Amino acid sequence: MTVPEGWDPGAFKARVDQVLHRFAAGEAGQLTAIDTSLGPVADAVETAVADGKRLRAAFCYWGWRAAGQPDSDALVRAAASMELVHAAAVVHDDLIDDSPLRHGRPTAHLTLREAVRDHPEPDLAARSLAMLAGDLLMSMAGQLFVTSGLPAAYLGRARPLWALLARELVAGECLEILHTGAAAPDTAVSLKVVRYKTAKYTVEQPLLIGALLGGAGERLRGGCSAYGLPLGEAFQLRDDLLGLFGDPVLTGKDGSDDVRGHRPTALLAETWRLAGEEDRARLHTLLAPDDETCTAGTADAVRDVMRRLKAPDRIEAMITARVAEALHALDELDLPCPAATALTGLAHSAAVRRS
Repeated sequence: MTVPEGWDPGAFKARVDQVLHRFAAGEAGQLTAIDTSLGPVADAVETAVADGKRLRAAFCYWGWRAAGQPDSDALVRAAASMELVHAAAVVHDDLIDDSPLRHGRPTAHLTLREAVRDHPEPDLAARSLAMLAGDLLMSMAGQLFVTSGLPAAYLGRARPLWALLARELVAGECLEILHTGAAAPDTAVSLKVVRYKTAKYTVEQPLLIGALLGGAGERLRGGCSAYGLPLGEAFQLRDDLLGLFGDPVLTGKDGSDDVRGHRPTALLAETWRLAGEEDRARLHTLLAPDDETCTAGTADAVRDVMRRLKAPDRIEAMITARVAEALHALDELDLPCPAATALTGLAHSAAVRRS
């Protein structure tokens, strides 16, 4: 199946969905062939890839096309592996953050409790199963990539980036854990977490992998980073805003997650930077590290402080500046028209969204 020169996000998503659902179903089948009791873990793997915008696959695809390559089903399969990286990261992230919802459904570590209801420590056992499901998803990503059907020489161009992608993703997640609950949230630290936990593996690295698969030269590779890093940061900054101020019906997430988890978001860091002594004392009380309860009222109170200090406006300005930086870098590359058009559209859809 091929696509026309024009960018049709829906058609592309359908192609990626087909690859992922078939691949995950095959893996699930092989898992349950070992023992039928593995059924709940197999289900968790399939559920992890059931939904998604498929932005990471799209960036990989258009990195390939930006390098002057034609549409390719094999490339779409390789690009779909980026979504398995994301699925693994999401399962692990939900586990670390103890998030209750993802895409409006209970997260893996909650769903798996039923499978271990007779275990002496069911909560711990369910979390362990979720961790292993996430590990399997990351392994599946590498497997799909190398069996995509692309020539070995092409795959060899991009293989070194896989180690970098995994290292930086883990580093970002570790940095978030290490800085959660900091007495004085710092914007520079928060932006570093944003860059390594999300920005790189969401935009820059998929785009670079696609470009490298396509034989990109040094100039295009540099342009991919110049476009991808600020856009990836804008994507996560939008996520931070949606996490507290978005509609849970659209985001499919618990709107109090970030407050309950005391996460070091740039939104919280900017609120702290703008706050005076009285507001900082109020935030310290609301986000007390020894208080494990977080009611809807607590989250509302934090939102009120943020709105009054205009912290969301500051994050919006940061998003706007980063999208402009990404689009400027794109203009400098003088790409083939289909790639330039698609990457421009992707920049807007990544940063201006409601879910």
